[in-house]
Amino acid sequence: MDATLLARCTGARLERARLFADALSAGMAFYGIDTPMRQIMFLPNLGHESGRLEYTTELWGPTPAQSRYEGRADLGNTQPGDGKRFRGHGLIHITGRANHAAVRDRLRARFPDVPDFVAEPEKLAETQWAALSACDYWDMRGLNAVADLGNFDYVCDIINRGRATPAVGDSNGWADRLALCEAARKALGLA
Repeated sequence: MDATLLARCTGARLERARLFADALSAGMAFYGIDTPMRQIMFLPNLGHESGRLEYTTELWGPTPAQSRYEGRADLGNTQPGDGKRFRGHGLIHITGRANHAAVRDRLRARFPDVPDFVAEPEKLAETQWAALSACDYWDMRGLNAVADLGNFDYVCDIINRGRATPAVGDSNGWADRLALCEAARKALGLA
């Protein structure tokens, strides 16, 4: 996928799309995110989660929600300071010590020279790893099969809520995700 098409599908500035185009193209090819429907489901979510490819590290307030990262066993945040240290990294914002370890291990099983994202969580924000971790997350959640059904709300629920919900449009940032999806549909010729 070239940078111009990536920018149209994610809402990104062309400069940011150029930065990620090669890494995302390679990751999408490796993980089979290779049909227009899958890309229509994947790329708008990346655009939303990363602020249109601008942020590979979660902006830190901390907000009330971010304050609750601290000490959360379900995220593996067991050490003082883990909440901020293991805030979201990558284009899909992998959050928590346990999730940083899981993506490290999954990527190491597939690729050489993967950094230790527990020892150096900020490495997950680097272009190559930010892109590959997003593709790997998509694969880990089995989202190619979900995307093939064409249900954008279902995909957004899995990415944002961790599970499908009965309500339509209840994902965080739904209106933005939907607008990006419509732009991706047009860009990829499925409008």
